[in-house]
Amino acid sequence: MTLPPSLEETSSSKRGAYKVALRMAFAMGISFFIAQINLEYIESYLYDLRVRTKLFNPTSGNIELIYITPQTVQLYKGLPSAKEQTALLKNLEAAGAKAVVYDFNVVETPGSTPEKNEWEATVVQSGNVFVAGRTTPLKGEENQLFLADPLEKMSLSPAPKTTDLVNFAKDGVTRRMILTYQGRSLLPVQLASLVNPAAADIKNVRGHFDFYGTDQAYIDFHPAKTYPSSSFESVVSGQAEASRFKDKIVLIGTDLGLDEAEYITSPYSREVTAMTRIELQANTIDTLIRNSGPQKAPKFVNWLFILLASILTTHVVLTMKPTRGLIVLASTLAGFVGFSAVAFWLGGWWLPMAAPLLTIFLCYYFFIPYRLIVENRRSWEYYQKNKLLSQVEELKTNFISMMSHDLKTPIARIQGMTDMILSDTVQLSPQQREAVDTIKHSSDDLLKFINAILNYGRIESQGVQLNLQSKDINNLLQEVIRKHEFLAKVKRIQIVSELEPMFPVPVDADLMKQVFSNLVENAIKYSPEDTKIMVSSEETSEKVIVQVADQGPGIPSDELQNIFMKFFRSKNAKSSPIKGSGLGLYLAKYFTELHRGRIFVESSHGNGSTFTVELPIEQGGTHA
Repeated sequence: MTLPPSLEETSSSKRGAYKVALRMAFAMGISFFIAQINLEYIESYLYDLRVRTKLFNPTSGNIELIYITPQTVQLYKGLPSAKEQTALLKNLEAAGAKAVVYDFNVVETPGSTPEKNEWEATVVQSGNVFVAGRTTPLKGEENQLFLADPLEKMSLSPAPKTTDLVNFAKDGVTRRMILTYQGRSLLPVQLASLVNPAAADIKNVRGHFDFYGTDQAYIDFHPAKTYPSSSFESVVSGQAEASRFKDKIVLIGTDLGLDEAEYITSPYSREVTAMTRIELQANTIDTLIRNSGPQKAPKFVNWLFILLASILTTHVVLTMKPTRGLIVLASTLAGFVGFSAVAFWLGGWWLPMAAPLLTIFLCYYFFIPYRLIVENRRSWEYYQKNKLLSQVEELKTNFISMMSHDLKTPIARIQGMTDMILSDTVQLSPQQREAVDTIKHSSDDLLKFINAILNYGRIESQGVQLNLQSKDINNLLQEVIRKHEFLAKVKRIQIVSELEPMFPVPVDADLMKQVFSNLVENAIKYSPEDTKIMVSSEETSEKVIVQVADQGPGIPSDELQNIFMKFFRSKNAKSSPIKGSGLGLYLAKYFTELHRGRIFVESSHGNGSTFTVELPIEQGGTHA
C-alpha cells in the first residue's frame, strides 16, 4: 500500500511548482518586452552574414550584361551615340536575344535627330526591347512614362531600386524588389515571365509580402561580377561571340564610377560602388526566374524563439553550476546560429536571430546578479548554521569529556573495591565470586569505553600530541599479548607471535599500545573458539610492519571502505552479542596516521581478516 505524501513533501513540491511558475512568468515578461523592440538593423545585418557565407548559389544562366565603361567613353570620345546604340541593338537581335533592357538615362545619349529617330524606330519595332524607368508614377500619370522628343515613342517600364533608408534596417542597403505597384507588374516580373511564366502570377513568387500597397519580395543576391558581362564596344564591333546572347535577357548599363545612382549597396558590401544597377536587375530577374527568394519566417516564430530562449536561459542561470551553464548556453547559441544558417543556405528560410540572441544575453545578465544575491544569502545562512553547529559540537565534546572524567572516579572506586574483595581472606561463595567477577569485568569494559570517548574528545578538540620515544615495537606487542592472554584462554584461542628482531623506532608508546590492543582485542572478540590469532612484525629499510590476522567471520567487501569510520559497526557486529563503541578502529587509524603511518585491512566474508600497521622508521613529532 502506497503511503500518502507527508506535509513536508507536499510543501516542498508546492514551493518547487511556485518557483517554476515564477520563472515562467519572468521568461514571458522578458519575451514580451524584447518582442516590442525594433531590431531590424541587427536582424538585417545577421541576414547579410548568411547571404555572404552561402556556399552554393547558382544562377539560371539566362542573363547577360553589357557595360558602358570609361574605356567605352574613351573610344567613342563620349557616351555611345544613338547610331552606335542602333548598331548594338541590331547585333543583339541578330544573335537571337530574348529581351534587351536599357537601364541608364537614354535621354543623355548623343546623336542627331535622324539617328535618334532610327534608334527609336528599331526599339519600337522589335517588341522585346525595354527601357527601365527609375520611378513608379501613379495611375493617371502614365504620360510620365514616355520620353521627350525625339524619343517620344520610347516608353519607360518601371524598375526602381529599393533602399532601406526610412523603413526596415535603415542602413541604406538594397535587399528587396518591388513586384507590383497599384496592381501593375513592374519590369522584372515581365522579363522573368519570359523564361518562367509562373512568375507572372505574384501569388507564385516565393516570400512575397505586401508593403504600402506594393507587392515586394527579398532578392536572392549573388556577389558582384557573378553574371557574365561584355563591353559595349566589343558587342558593337562583333568581337563578343554572338552565341552567348541567344535566348538571353540582355541588360545594358553603365559602370563609369561617376554617379551614385548607377550603383547600390548590397548585403555583400556597403561600399558606394559595390554593385551596379544592372547587376541589381540581374539578381532581381534571376530570383524570379528561379523563384528562389528568401522566405521570412512569420512573426509567431520570432515570439516562439524568444520565449524558448528566455525559458532556457532562466533555467540554466538559476539551476545549473556556472561552468556547466555557460557550456550549455554556448552550445545552444552555436546550435541555433548553425541551424539558422543551414535553414537559409539549404531552404532559403530567413529565421529570426537578433531577438533570440538578445534574449539570451539579457536574461543571463539580468538573472546572474539575482542568483549571486540568493547564493550569498544562502552562504550566509550556511555560515550561521555551521557556526551554531560548531558551537553545539564544542559543547557536546566538552560535555563528553567532562562526564567521562567524572565517571572515571567512581569506576576506579568500584575496581578498587572488587580487587579488595577478591584479595580478602574471607571465603566467598561461588555465587558471590561470580557476581564480583562480573562487576570487575563490567567496570573494565566501562573504563575502556570511557577511555575511548576521552580519546575521541581529545581528537575533536585538537588536543592529541605525540610523545615520541625510541621503543622496540616487539616489546610493545609482547606487552599487549600478555595483557590479552587471559581473554584468549577463556575462548580457547591461541595467540601465535612471529616477531622479527628490529631496532627501536620513535613512537608514542601509549598510543601505539592502544592501537595494537584494539586490533588484538577485536581479533579475540570476533574469532570463534578453538582458533588461532597470528601477530607478526618485520622491518624493511623504510618502515616497520605489524600484522594481526584472525580466523573470524571476515568483513563483507561492501563494508571495508567504512570500517575505520567513527561509530561505524558492521551489520554482523551489530547483530552479535559483542558490545562495542565503534571508536576502536577509528582511533587506531587516527593514532597510526598521527605517526605518519598507515593502517589497512584485507578481508573477505567468511575467511578472516588481516589488519596491517605500517610505521616509518624516521619521523618528526606532530599535533593532531
